[in-house]
Amino acid sequence: MIRSFPHISILQSASAGRMICAMLTRRQFSKWIVGSGLLASGNFRVAGESPRSASRGAEQAATQDCDLLIKGGTVVDPAQNLHAALDVAVKDGKILELAPDIAASRALRVVSAKGKLVTPGLIDVHVHVFEGVGPTGLNADQYCLGRGVTTAIDAGSTGYADIAGFRQYVIKPSSTRVYALVDIGARGTILGLIGNYANLDWVNAQLTARAAETNKPDVVGIKVRLSREITGSNDLEIFRRALEAARIARLPLTVHVGDSFSPLPEILVQLRKGDVLTHCFTGRPNGPLDANGKIIPEMIDCRQRGVFFDVGDGGPHLDLGVAEKCLQQNFLPDTIGTDLGGLSYNGPVYDLVTELSKFLLLGLTVDQVIERVTIRPTRIYNFGADFGSLRPGSVADITVLEVREGSFLFTDSTGKKRTGRQKLQSAAAVRAGKLYVNRSEDQLNS
Repeated sequence: MIRSFPHISILQSASAGRMICAMLTRRQFSKWIVGSGLLASGNFRVAGESPRSASRGAEQAATQDCDLLIKGGTVVDPAQNLHAALDVAVKDGKILELAPDIAASRALRVVSAKGKLVTPGLIDVHVHVFEGVGPTGLNADQYCLGRGVTTAIDAGSTGYADIAGFRQYVIKPSSTRVYALVDIGARGTILGLIGNYANLDWVNAQLTARAAETNKPDVVGIKVRLSREITGSNDLEIFRRALEAARIARLPLTVHVGDSFSPLPEILVQLRKGDVLTHCFTGRPNGPLDANGKIIPEMIDCRQRGVFFDVGDGGPHLDLGVAEKCLQQNFLPDTIGTDLGGLSYNGPVYDLVTELSKFLLLGLTVDQVIERVTIRPTRIYNFGADFGSLRPGSVADITVLEVREGSFLFTDSTGKKRTGRQKLQSAAAVRAGKLYVNRSEDQLNS
């Protein structure tokens, strides 16, 4: 049936329990999900959920020791080297138990995950969700939690001047767990202006570090963009200031590369253990490959000394040909961030599950891609919370995924299309023990 609300069209199938949401602001989305009773309520049902009577006897209620039970799925938890048929029990916002065939009578609510994957809540380490500010900010709940991502890092939509506003108006009210990187440029990356760093008076290591420290633990890193259209010829000086800010704030530095003014090796040799290079498979000039298609030695040196590598597609920054050559040389990304924003949500990125599907096409396994969006990000950033695994006692962040079989087109930054035989699709998510319906967009890449 079709239900209409202002600025939103919802197609809800009675047989599949799926929905399509479009053109909805964060505030409108939050109001709707609370008012509809679909999220975090006893009325919510996903595909295959077993109806349970609301009226149970006192003797039955006494046996219920968990709030939510996800039954019949295949648990994929790389942190525990698990890929097995297991049920997942949740109590008080924490993972209570993983075991085969947990009795349904123990749970207040039972959700069937038959034929689906049950993973730790997906973590996207590279998004832009300063909604309403600049052209790239998206609604975190609609485009992250609504598509299976329980935790997201905004990768530098703010600088020292506006990080407090981002915390107040995005991080606090969002149902998605949102963290931030503070951009070394005072205007951040959000406006996307040519020559954003041209005025070095605005590139201030001390003010950036102070803003990051003041806004911890919501701030988990510093960001710098080293493309020539942003830095001009000053990229190495700007990079030096960003490294200084990260050192003062005792945080990792995430470095955006692709068509830098200076050769990439001059940047790579300065990265420290724990820093992150994003857009690692860029096809723009000064990328990771030499003229013969071989990985430049400085990339390998970085990995050996503990630098991390993120995909950060964003539309212009993932060349599948470059990625394929790197994978063939056993150079895999550490994280698969989307760089999702207002310029890429409608293609070629779409969402995190689509991005993961691109790497299934390139030959990574389901376990390998899930590892890069669950436990691995927690080894890079200090989130101040225990998630990224379904280990009992950890925060109950869970994603339920379908693996669709068929023929799916994927597009990279060059406009080239490749056909994959599998596509991951978000079915539902649990964030700190609360169950959320996810957006299903079967039309994407179909």
